[in-house]
Amino acid sequence: MEGISDHLKGNLDILFVGFNPSIRSGETGHHYANPNNRFWKILFKSGLTPRKYDPTEDSSLLDLGYGFTNIVSRPTKGADEITKEEYIKGRKQLKRKIEKYKPKLVCFVGKGVYQEYRQLRKISWGLQKDPSSNKTLEFVAPSSSGLVRMPIEEIIEIYSELRILLGKLENK
Repeated sequence: MEGISDHLKGNLDILFVGFNPSIRSGETGHHYANPNNRFWKILFKSGLTPRKYDPTEDSSLLDLGYGFTNIVSRPTKGADEITKEEYIKGRKQLKRKIEKYKPKLVCFVGKGVYQEYRQLRKISWGLQKDPSSNKTLEFVAPSSSGLVRMPIEEIIEIYSELRILLGKLENK
């Protein structure tokens, strides 16, 4: 199955980075399309979007300053199906995308995504203290997958920090 298209443009406010597309996303061609994925609800409830968007509207979030990509483009049932080689290749491609498009913030949707990107093991939620670039802030948020057992209220609270960070960046 083919990967899905990135939604990227220069100087995004936030670039959301997932592990890889779900099978449903691969079938539809849209990010976070699995009905069990709570991404669109989380964005709305955290105040990042003015309403709850549908996965078919993912490209329209570029108008809000939000872009989408994944560390690996191949759709799978789960991240455990991603190979070491795919992560190595994906890490290099992601670094190039971040350097090229220069988003203000990169939000890694899940600790595991950031662990694969930075090759670190100990990671906390929120803004990371030692980003790989001095031009782009790195933020780690919980996965929006329905498999995550963290209460949705806690997940929304962490995503709300992105809105606060953006406000601080705009006031600089």
